[in-house]
Amino acid sequence: MLAQPMLEKLSDLRLEGMLTAFKEQKENKEFKSLSFEERLGLLVDREMTVRENKKLKSRLRTAKLRLNACVEDLDFKQPRGMDKGQIMSLASCRWISDHDNCLIVGPTGAGKSYLACAFGQKACREGHRVLYLRFPRLFEELAISRVDGKYLKLLANLAKFDLLILDDWASMPLVDEQRRALFEILEDRYDRKSTLVAAQIPVEKWHEALGNPTLSDAILDHLVHNAHKITVKGESMRKTRRAGRK
Repeated sequence: MLAQPMLEKLSDLRLEGMLTAFKEQKENKEFKSLSFEERLGLLVDREMTVRENKKLKSRLRTAKLRLNACVEDLDFKQPRGMDKGQIMSLASCRWISDHDNCLIVGPTGAGKSYLACAFGQKACREGHRVLYLRFPRLFEELAISRVDGKYLKLLANLAKFDLLILDDWASMPLVDEQRRALFEILEDRYDRKSTLVAAQIPVEKWHEALGNPTLSDAILDHLVHNAHKITVKGESMRKTRRAGRK
């Protein structure tokens, strides 16, 4: 088959990786020393790489991570109280496959959101579907969905994500309707999917922060007992960076 018709057919089939690799092989004489199987293998490998990169970009776009963070950039030299062994173990994403949860607690600016987004980014790289939401934003979307008649559809959609990240956990007072919605979300995910929460409030004060002891017990029972806990310490990173610039 002539080269041009081959290129056109690869384009029609949307085999972009193979198309690019075929052009490279055609223009580089060094590939002529390879066997047919070796050259075909390179074409297939390129196509797989291109498709995986597209899937990753799609997962990251859907995740809506607040920060461009990755676990490889975490600075363990800063006195944050983080256990490097624990962080690297969680970075393997085994806990997501096991449907465990993760709790990140610490003062404002200590790096909780960055760490949460780093775990989210790594989960996307490992092929998991991720969604990041701030705690107040979650209830805004729930309120809108009730008005639009899409409340049950939103709950069903939230249940599909392998990892749901709720940042600024318990940062606003809730009414019983919101507590019941939060319970439904965690009930749908319990032992099926993973949830990560980042909070400024210590875990032992979550009952008080969520209000209504009965509903709070039910919510936390679906979140805390099978969770990996990380406590981040230290002065605000934002404050430190501002001082450094000055």
